Amino acid sequence: MNWLKQTLHHAFQGQCHLCGLGIELTEVDSHWCPHCLTLFEPQPRCECCGLPMLKSAPRCGQCLTMPPPWHRLYCVGDYQPPLSHYIHQMKFAHKFWYARDLAALLAPSIDQPAPLITCVPLHWRRRIYRGYNQSDHLAKALCARLAPRPVYQAGLFKRVRSTHAQRGLSKAERKVNLLKAFKLAQQPSHTHVAIVDDVVTTGSTIRQLCQLLLDVGVEKIDIYCICRTPEPSDKS
Repeated sequence: MNWLKQTLHHAFQGQCHLCGLGIELTEVDSHWCPHCLTLFEPQPRCECCGLPMLKSAPRCGQCLTMPPPWHRLYCVGDYQPPLSHYIHQMKFAHKFWYARDLAALLAPSIDQPAPLITCVPLHWRRRIYRGYNQSDHLAKALCARLAPRPVYQAGLFKRVRSTHAQRGLSKAERKVNLLKAFKLAQQPSHTHVAIVDDVVTTGSTIRQLCQLLLDVGVEKIDIYCICRTPEPSDKS
């Protein structure tokens, strides 16, 4: 495979996704130049909920008061350019291959991978309309980059009720919108599970999925996402 990469690189000059400058083909392939990669550098966050802080800490005040049902949340950054551009292209412009590049940004921050990875499911109607589940592509790409390599249990959850899009809904509306929308379709094969999603905002979706896992004896849950969106103050 390395010889093929080298051949293609010499035939077609690699270019940075963002600035368009030529990039060197390294042992770990990147689609951004070193300068543009600095735009994705980690920022101080709460390790539990993933929201921004002045200084990184295991728990923020909110998580100490009302702990979420998961243990730790890993993300690349907030839902803002340039990350928001790649998420939008991956979901709505059929550029599902961006999942591999985004997984390459997230994987280095996951120091202790869960032995089992799954993803947030799409309802079958939405999957047919879109043609794929972007979270499924992200999960597979992460599995390929994490060591030791996790098991991927794709059909762990099933979305049994089609819901309105979560965009634009308040936290309370999101919770009602997702009521009884998921069920556990398979028994998890490990007691430490990671759930993959592209964007986490209020956490309504992953809270529902976490509860399904906790109900069958899963002891530890991590969340792997590309973007963690701070909740607007008027959507509490």
